[in-house]
Amino acid sequence: MFLENLRQLLAADMAAVDQVIRARLHSEVLLINQVGEYIVNSGGKRLRPALVVLSADAFAYRGKRHHDLAAVVEFIHTATLLHDDVVDESALRRGRASASALFGNSASVLVGDFLYSRAFQLMVGVGSMRVLEIVSEATNVIAAGEVLQLMNTGNPDLDETSYLEVIRRKTAKLFEAAARLGAVLAGAGAEREEALARYGTHLGTSFQLVDDVLDYSGDLAAIGKNLGDDLAEGKMTLPLIRALNVGSEADVALIRHAITGHVLTEFTPVVDVLARTGALDYARRRAEHESDTATACVAELPDSTYRQSLIELAAFAARRSY
Repeated sequence: MFLENLRQLLAADMAAVDQVIRARLHSEVLLINQVGEYIVNSGGKRLRPALVVLSADAFAYRGKRHHDLAAVVEFIHTATLLHDDVVDESALRRGRASASALFGNSASVLVGDFLYSRAFQLMVGVGSMRVLEIVSEATNVIAAGEVLQLMNTGNPDLDETSYLEVIRRKTAKLFEAAARLGAVLAGAGAEREEALARYGTHLGTSFQLVDDVLDYSGDLAAIGKNLGDDLAEGKMTLPLIRALNVGSEADVALIRHAITGHVLTEFTPVVDVLARTGALDYARRRAEHESDTATACVAELPDSTYRQSLIELAAFAARRSY
């Protein structure tokens, strides 16, 4: 219900964003068009570009540059998905074959590079050094987060603090940039810009923590990827970290073996451990805390439908089942 209401509120803006995406996605190179169209048209909530629009509209922005920057954010996000699926060897993305599975790893990596460069072309057109600063820093932090996650693959000793640092770099940073960009365009001022940036950080963290939960408890048709992918890839996520901290010796041994050996056959026993130790509920509570913190960041914004949507988005992030 919330997503449908959000789509209706932002219908005109998001239609304009889609026009920018389709116009700037086009290339004379056929394979770029094929891969780009495939992943852009593969569904997804489009929350990151919507966040640019919401943030700008919350400060009564009246220009059109937020459509360009929303497309920038979507291009960057899409590029990271293309690269992620290659690194993770993922077969599914949003319920369909991943681009890497369909077109091959080389095509996915190179089209991801094309989308990154296209995003920067769009930013140059906006003509703001502040915008370039925000997005260039975000892409650098995201790339470092990807490397950090790769370094910790198969590492059962990753602790909660270190894990949160990974996801704040890898996932939350683009949410932060999206929320900040809207405020910058609208000339909201330094204090409110920082408030929106913090909102984005906590919102993105909440989203990732719920993704962690859904990888062990979601429905394939709803979440669009195979359950247990994180375990198969040797990724330590918050539910596993929690279970290692509070589980029995047998529980700890099982999880460590599954992570170090990437043993997907132990998925069901691991899920049983997560349920018995309350690890999934713990991760949900942490997500709710992040969402509550995000809400507090925008509490002092001028009252509007857009501010209310930011608050509802934060609640949705923690409670969603897909």
